[in-house]
Amino acid sequence: MNEIMFIIEDAGGYIARALGASIFTEADSLDELYEMIRDAVRCHFDEAVLPRIIRLHFICEEVIAV
Repeated sequence: MNEIMFIIEDAGGYIARALGASIFTEADSLDELYEMIRDAVRCHFDEAVLPRIIRLHFICEEVIAV
């Protein structure tokens, strides 16, 4: 695997879920989230199969009044 993708949701903090792997992490800021994701990926995969690219897909949900 050369690449792994995470879905990022803003829920007051940030929640990240990997697609195709059982990896979940959360953080209060984007900088902290990036480090938490890197750490989670390093912990989940052996060095031989460690993805070299982490792709982040941000989900933004907005609510407006009628």
